[in-house]
Amino acid sequence: MAHRPTLKQLNYLCAVAKFRHFGQAAKSCHVSQPTLSAGIAELEDNLGVTLVERDNKNVLLTDIGQSIVARSQRILTHVDDLVSLAESAGKPFTGSLYLGVIPTIAPFLLPQFLPRFRKKYPECQLFIREDLSANLIERLRAGELDVVLLALPYPTDGLEIEHLFNDEFVLAYYDDHPLAEKTPLLSRDLQGRDVLLLEDGHCLRDHALEACRLSERDVTAPYQATSLNTIVQMVANHIGVTLLPKMAIDGKILASTQVKTRAFDKETVQRSIGLAWRKHSPRREEFLLLGEFIGAQRR
Repeated sequence: MAHRPTLKQLNYLCAVAKFRHFGQAAKSCHVSQPTLSAGIAELEDNLGVTLVERDNKNVLLTDIGQSIVARSQRILTHVDDLVSLAESAGKPFTGSLYLGVIPTIAPFLLPQFLPRFRKKYPECQLFIREDLSANLIERLRAGELDVVLLALPYPTDGLEIEHLFNDEFVLAYYDDHPLAEKTPLLSRDLQGRDVLLLEDGHCLRDHALEACRLSERDVTAPYQATSLNTIVQMVANHIGVTLLPKMAIDGKILASTQVKTRAFDKETVQRSIGLAWRKHSPRREEFLLLGEFIGAQRR
């Protein structure tokens, strides 16, 4: 007869599933490897099934092990939400908050946001993770993050989304580029031009093209970069032009360069900035308050 597992055992199993390595899993759980191995063995005994296949080189999950990991992750997420509910029962932001932010927002918004947030909510333990949208959303679904600040649209099935504000795109160019004197400047003027973009995986790449109603076939991309700072230096060295979000301009990304910017005429070229969290999260009201606070920094 199967017996109920403990939350600690489920946490050990999920760690093994994540790292596929007992040593790394034990380190992430802050226990010794023998303690974690014993916990997994007890869980298998309690349930009467084999969850993990072990040999000298690989750690594999059995079919039933994979099914139990998936359910365990949901259980642990619900437990975390239960703790969050208790923490938020009093004043807002008195417990911990795990916030994910994408790289094309973090360096430009957080320097203004963080000091004001900490001053207003000194009891909040704020943990920030900067990463690509796909990785942040995965961590959000797994319960490793509470809320994510990202650019939209982005696939967020099963999550609740709150739009905060729009962030305009502007053309960044060097002095003698043909578009410098183009009047009016329209997004279709980028067709056939060397437009510098972030590499695949950065949603800014897709948002910039989509905002200009362009496809990758419409422009040539002589180089791809992993950061906006690298792209700015490429523009400064006459390699091409790019589209920069207004928040990056306000964040002084062009300081000490000769790069110039222009807004597009008679067009709305922008991306949407918003928050995402798990549906039915008990901290919904807290996240809405967070959104209002972030949006206020833009006014």
